[in-house]
Amino acid sequence: MKLAERFLVKPGRKIRLARIDPADTAGVADKSAAEPRLEKNLKRLAELQYLMYAENRRSLLVVLQAMDAAGKDGTIRHVMTGLNPQGCRVTPFKAPSEEELDHDYLWRVHKEVPRRGEIGIFNRSHYEDVLVVRVHDLVSKPVWSRRYDQINGFERSLADEGTAIVKFFLHISREEQKRRFEARLEDETRHWKLSPADFEERNFWNDYQRAYEDVLSRCSTPWAPWYVVPSNRKWFRNLAVSQIIVETLEAFRMKFPKPSFDVSKMKLE
Repeated sequence: MKLAERFLVKPGRKIRLARIDPADTAGVADKSAAEPRLEKNLKRLAELQYLMYAENRRSLLVVLQAMDAAGKDGTIRHVMTGLNPQGCRVTPFKAPSEEELDHDYLWRVHKEVPRRGEIGIFNRSHYEDVLVVRVHDLVSKPVWSRRYDQINGFERSLADEGTAIVKFFLHISREEQKRRFEARLEDETRHWKLSPADFEERNFWNDYQRAYEDVLSRCSTPWAPWYVVPSNRKWFRNLAVSQIIVETLEAFRMKFPKPSFDVSKMKLE
């Protein structure tokens, strides 16, 4: 079974994260077994990026969502490392600015969507507006509850215009998150990655799990699927994300465009 099939949230399926093992490795024994497969994927990703740029018919949007310390930054660092930076842009979505708050919640997202031929990576995304705002009661339930359909419509319009969307929820256990926070506390070079809010948010773990379950259940669509990637083991997380992106791009059967002139008649003096 392809990893895209294994970890896909099928449209209309009700997800229970407690039933998904965050330590699952899909039968891959260990890091040493994963490394050559990851290397192969990264090489293929670079080839597909070049092909997509040449074809110039579509773009790719990769959305990364997760609980704190699940590895969004690590995924970007390890999976996107071989891409040409001229055609790949990472956008982190943090607390909205004053200007952004004066627009609708999708305004700041839409203007960051990648151009044709390019890859865009969202580190957090428009889904914060049905996650954080829900858990912390920043807007009323009637407001955030209607956003699921709005987001599906927004993503459908992007897909119709040539933006392929692939969304990853990096799934870790609460115990694994604790271990990663403890490792950061013990390493002075990683203290900068910590904030009091990280520890406070752990108190809302169950609330976030329920909020994510609704996001995954209601917003995985044929045009913008969600994948729940077990991420307790970083090496498997990187392998799975890279493999699913490769499988997504290969399914488009992209081709290099034909030249607009007769190449055989070109002569060099």
